[in-house]
Amino acid sequence: MSELHGWVPQLHDYLEHSARQWPDKEALVCGARRVTYSQLDAKANALAHHLVKTGVVRGERVMVWGENSVESVVAFWAALKANAVVCVVNPLTKRDKLLGLVNDCQPSALITEGHLLPVWPLGEVVASKLKTAVVSGVEDTRDLPTEGSWASWEAALADGSRDTPPPRQGIDQDLATLIYTSGSTGRPKGVMLTHRNMLTAAESITCLLGLQSTDIILSVLPLAFNYGLYQMIMAFRVGGRLVLERSFAFPAHTLKRLQQEKATGFPGVPTMFALLAQMPSLQAGTCPSLRFITNTAANLTRKHIDMLRRVFDNAQIYSMYGLTECKRCTWLPPQDIDRKPDSVGIAIPNTEVWLVDESGQRLPPGSTGELVVRGGTVMKGYWNKPDQTARRLKPGPSPGEMVLHTGDRCRMDEEGYVYFLCRMDDIIKSRGEKVSPSEVENALTNITGVREAAVIGVPDDVLGMAIKAFVVLEPGASFTQAQLQAECRQRLENHMVPQRIGFLDELPKTETGKITKTGLC
Repeated sequence: MSELHGWVPQLHDYLEHSARQWPDKEALVCGARRVTYSQLDAKANALAHHLVKTGVVRGERVMVWGENSVESVVAFWAALKANAVVCVVNPLTKRDKLLGLVNDCQPSALITEGHLLPVWPLGEVVASKLKTAVVSGVEDTRDLPTEGSWASWEAALADGSRDTPPPRQGIDQDLATLIYTSGSTGRPKGVMLTHRNMLTAAESITCLLGLQSTDIILSVLPLAFNYGLYQMIMAFRVGGRLVLERSFAFPAHTLKRLQQEKATGFPGVPTMFALLAQMPSLQAGTCPSLRFITNTAANLTRKHIDMLRRVFDNAQIYSMYGLTECKRCTWLPPQDIDRKPDSVGIAIPNTEVWLVDESGQRLPPGSTGELVVRGGTVMKGYWNKPDQTARRLKPGPSPGEMVLHTGDRCRMDEEGYVYFLCRMDDIIKSRGEKVSPSEVENALTNITGVREAAVIGVPDDVLGMAIKAFVVLEPGASFTQAQLQAECRQRLENHMVPQRIGFLDELPKTETGKITKTGLC
């Protein structure tokens, strides 16, 4: 985006550029609230001045703990304008986990909502560590805590100029965000991403999707989820409109909003599309304005691909793969979805991927191994976790560079297309064979009548590890264990067929909608 200033920008230049280019254009829609680019930029300037005035300095962390809302969006950009590092935290985060995040990133400022205050661990956090705490949605300021420096949203926005931001101090190599991983494999880790990391990712993906100022993206994904956060960043980069919903709790409502807003883009995850597939009333042409659907977190099953094509018949489907540690690293061009439906595609622009064996040696196409990612999107490391950083970031082909060893076991075909198999730690060794849980899960969820599946290994005296599957059936569907095993034998090698199958009403999920296997046994 050389037209911005003729030099490499920082992330918040996206908002400032769009506010200059399209000041009166709607940038954000949240429920009944509609905010233009100039209004959004002015609010972010004012809040940024409050943060600086209260003592927040370059590189300090600002925690944004709130719903998908206008205030959370403003707070994100304000923190960047204040030369700080922004950390967006899911509003569903429980007290103990929240305390752990606070103790880890040591924020100098908190921006939150009044209804969340009862969860805030006030008595366990030293109030003096927070230079300011800004709370929206509080009718009476007497309801704010008396310990520390707490301010209402209105008071904070009245604290400085709306016309210009505070003086810029940072460069694109400074940290922009700390995004905490979901913690499905342990305690959450703060992924350190610079402005350059995030600019590179946003530029690559907006190019792939062909995003334009006329695009309208409807997102139900949490801003605390990097996939959700980038929907806002990419929309504002091109001067598009973001329609931000609080959740996907009511799929019929989301479909109505897609139609009302004439959305052109709809990002989702497989669990969302599985819920859509349960709606028998869905008809072709449901949202004729929709031109693209994106998916990540896990592979789309063939039956869900077929459903999306039938219902959103004008939309192209983009299957993508990535990690918080590098945003996106592969994409499947829509024209390849029929011939390689199980693939997560090829490297995104300005990124390189390859496989290595257990000794770290590079493998040729046609092999299976750990996926390695090289490029400008690769994180700087995990906040305050040098040992875990060293396990993921290792020397690359150029002197001094580091590449990301993902910990994901993948296959790469002769054309260089990647197929995600499982986390390296999730491999099941049964009968002396290595079994990828995702291959078994894909086979199960492609069975008509099976909505979702999760597969784990359980100790077995004979097999070493037995394959155990947990399935959720579609309403009205009925299967026995033997029937599902028979279906699996038609799709899988014998050593991959689950020895045990349990039936559940729901599978456990993380705050971002990913299926989690924690607690399954």
